[in-house]
Amino acid sequence: MYLYTQLIVFNNIKMKKYFFLLFTIITCQLSIAQTNDYATTVNKWHQKRLTYLKKEDGWLNLEGLFWLHKGVNTFGKMEGADCHYQNEKFPYFIGSFIYEGDSVLWKNEGIFTILINKKTTQKGGTYKVFESSIDSNPSKMDYGQFSWVIIKRENKIGVRFRNLKAKTLLNFTKIERFPINENWHIKAKLEKPNQDFLMINNVIGQTTASKNAGTLHFQKEGIDYSLAVIDEGGPTLFIVFADETSGITTYGAGRFIDIPKPDEEGNTEIDFNNAYNPPCAFTPFATCPLPPKQNRLALKIEAGEKNYGHH
Repeated sequence: MYLYTQLIVFNNIKMKKYFFLLFTIITCQLSIAQTNDYATTVNKWHQKRLTYLKKEDGWLNLEGLFWLHKGVNTFGKMEGADCHYQNEKFPYFIGSFIYEGDSVLWKNEGIFTILINKKTTQKGGTYKVFESSIDSNPSKMDYGQFSWVIIKRENKIGVRFRNLKAKTLLNFTKIERFPINENWHIKAKLEKPNQDFLMINNVIGQTTASKNAGTLHFQKEGIDYSLAVIDEGGPTLFIVFADETSGITTYGAGRFIDIPKPDEEGNTEIDFNNAYNPPCAFTPFATCPLPPKQNRLALKIEAGEKNYGHH
């Protein structure tokens, strides 16, 4: 009887060890599967971002930003042109922007035919292409592989110019990233704002009043951090931030990140694996916002995109 009892105890111990080992294996497999699913989600997001950068309205093909003065602004590769763009395939003198009041007119010059919103214009014709009081979607102009639109930045009116065969586009392959780390996917809480607007500076020295979405609070390794959040009117909220990697392994002027809008209690999340470079990392012809003082974190965020350019 004693030996029989001992045998049962021994077998029970073996079974417990077996089930414990089986449980451990299944748990590890589930954990690996969840981690792989998460990495797949982040990688899909990043691929969509790369696709956007290479699109016609992405940031890789910008080759000019020309600020207009009142009156006639000549455009071409001729020396002394107000909007001077040097490229062997671009005309010596293609036309002029006429900036009067709050409007911009385009005047064709010489033998060149410009498309405005994909419609052919007449040689020597003059066309209104921008009116700041009503024009949130300015006219797109095309000539061969080149295109441009009028943009407004506070009190400045300029020409955003693209070369659809720019070397910065053709030579682009990837953006280096930190290894995906799920520990940088953090629960957060958005505190309602006590003021309507945030004053945000940009790289050309202007200050813009942006709609204040509130203050995002989160913890990392037991330490509390907070970020000012901007509401741009889209499905997500927007943050411009800098951290202790800025200017070392990541872009010196900071990075961007989008977060989901919170629930009724303010609960949301921030995933630094999706932190991305501003347009100014890819081109000197962008007008990027800079992180406000309160968004310069005393934290090394080794997640998301690394530095791409040196603009």
